[in-house]
Amino acid sequence: MYERMLDKSTKPNETAIKEYLGQESSKLLADFESCLRANYQLAKELKFPFGNGYGWGFKYSLRTAHLCYALFEKGAFTVTLQISDKQVAALEEILPVLLPKTQDLWKNRYPCGERGGWVHYRVLTDDELTDICKLIFIKKPA
Repeated sequence: MYERMLDKSTKPNETAIKEYLGQESSKLLADFESCLRANYQLAKELKFPFGNGYGWGFKYSLRTAHLCYALFEKGAFTVTLQISDKQVAALEEILPVLLPKTQDLWKNRYPCGERGGWVHYRVLTDDELTDICKLIFIKKPA
């Protein structure tokens, strides 16, 4: 159901992205971007990162510091971000109050470093959006 936008040969425009995401996910993505813009001097680029399985998405950065990717899917989007070893302690402080989904995604992260890792978080609700913003604030405090 959540197919990624994988046609690398066709760069999507804003209209195509919104149609692909659907109304609810387009609103969530706009809210996500508003959360980032409210806290950072945000740079946004349309990219096809990592390889053919990830598809099109927005890369969000603070100047030259990478924050995350939001990868487009049919009816959803997935935020991909890395939490480094030095950020794990701050994450572990708030983890107990985050959603069970967020806790599970962290527990099952793709490891990077000794304790850090990559989280791939499909955002489907406002509560999940709140949690992913909290993870990004850990990565780069506002």
